[in-house]
Amino acid sequence: MTDLQYPVGKFATPAQVTQADRERYIANIEATAAKLLGALDGLKSEHLEIPYRTGGWSIRQIVHHIPESHMNSYIRFKLALTEDKPTIRPYDENGWAVTNEVAATPINVSVELTDALHKRWAMLLRSMNQSDFERELVHPALGTLVVHNMLALYDWHARHHVAQIEAIRAHFGW
Repeated sequence: MTDLQYPVGKFATPAQVTQADRERYIANIEATAAKLLGALDGLKSEHLEIPYRTGGWSIRQIVHHIPESHMNSYIRFKLALTEDKPTIRPYDENGWAVTNEVAATPINVSVELTDALHKRWAMLLRSMNQSDFERELVHPALGTLVVHNMLALYDWHARHHVAQIEAIRAHFGW
C-alpha cells in the first residue's frame, strides 16, 4: 500500500539544483492547480471531510492548505529577492487548518487561488537569474535557507499533497 503520509517520499534537500531542475520545479508548480483538480474530480462532498490518514488532515483541509502555504512561500521568495538575508516569520499550519472558514469555504475557491498564485509565482521564478536563486533567508527554526532549495521544497510540497489525495482515493476506491 502507498504510504499515505508521504506518498512521494519525504523531502530531501538536493545536493545541487541545476537549471533543468529549476525548469522542472517551476513547471510542476505551475501545473499544480490542474493536477489538484484532477485529484479532486468526482469526489463527493462527504469525501472531503475524510482525513487522508488516521490523525491527518481532511481532504478539504489539504486543499485549503496548499494556497495558504504557497502564499507564505511566495512572500518569502519576494523577501529573499528584495532584502538582504531576511528573517521570515513561521506560522502554525495546523492552527490555520482548523480556522472557521476552512470548513465553510468551497474547495474551488482554494483551487482557483492556487491556480492564480502559481501562475504569478511561475512568472516570478522565470524572471529570476542564477544569483537570485542563490539568495538566502533565515527561518527561525530551520536556520539559513537558499532560494533554490526552497524551490525544490515547494515543488515537492505541491506534489506531496496532490499525491495524498490520490492515495486516499485509491485506498478507498473512489
